[in-house]
Amino acid sequence: MRVGVLDVGSNTVRLEIADATGAVPLPVHTVKYRLRLADDVDSEGRLPEYAVERLAEAATAAEEEARSWGVTRLAAFATAIVREAPNRDQIVEAVHKRSGLQLRIMSGRREAELTFLAARRWMGWRAGPMVLLDIGGGSVEVAFGRSGVPDLAVSAPLGAGRLTREHFGPADPPPAEQLRAVRRQVRHQLRDVTARIRWEQPHTAVATSRTLHQLARLCGAAPGREGPFTPRYLKRGRLRKELSRLARLPAAERAELPGISPARAGQALAGALVAHTTMTLLDIKTLQLCPWALREGVLIHELEQDAPGASGSPTTAHTCP
Repeated sequence: MRVGVLDVGSNTVRLEIADATGAVPLPVHTVKYRLRLADDVDSEGRLPEYAVERLAEAATAAEEEARSWGVTRLAAFATAIVREAPNRDQIVEAVHKRSGLQLRIMSGRREAELTFLAARRWMGWRAGPMVLLDIGGGSVEVAFGRSGVPDLAVSAPLGAGRLTREHFGPADPPPAEQLRAVRRQVRHQLRDVTARIRWEQPHTAVATSRTLHQLARLCGAAPGREGPFTPRYLKRGRLRKELSRLARLPAAERAELPGISPARAGQALAGALVAHTTMTLLDIKTLQLCPWALREGVLIHELEQDAPGASGSPTTAHTCP
């Protein structure tokens, strides 16, 4: 059986296709549609008609691509960029009308739970009590647990793209006061949950998301060409040094640094601020990078819903015609 997930995020719309005949989903094909929807939202968070049309076109192309690869079921979901849009019902309707896909809106908590599920499966039980950090474009997810299901999962509106838009404005690089404002906001919104997790004394700290992977590469982690099984780490001390460098450079020069892509250079500074502040709040010195994240969590959930003895029905599934 071949299954797929379509992830509508702030920066990209990404299709991931996997074979599901073994014990774990095996990715066989991915496609990225770089829509950068976050750049189109108005002051109220609404996606304008032209952006909705571009999203509907990308969903149609993804559905056709999935069908050409023999996908029998495609799960399509959207995170913060659509979840928080005042016109999200119109967005979902437009995508369905154009592509036939039923775009599901994933809650922040569910996003944290499924990302934790994927990380736990990758890391294994030897990770013990585990804390997860995921920094997206619109939100940040933090979760903690001792099993495959997190005991605590929260989502906060602290995504790298969101904070860049809200605090930095046209200044490039932004002034020091704006950087302090970002740190204050992160501390204010994550103080309670991070205090609770510190009490639990997690054995392993895990990072997912493209933002954290790029920051780890900036801080000396192995490049992606060395494969997903190469251990990669993000150390707080090194991140602090690189954060100072990011703060001095305009976005165009950040894009020339190791690991920082041109598409994410503008929000790399905010992402680094969120990462370093959260690691400090959690009293974590090292994050271990995990190549599996939300999309893999959705795939695992979908497959286990079909497993013998499973109860309930999939919440995000769409059958390709």
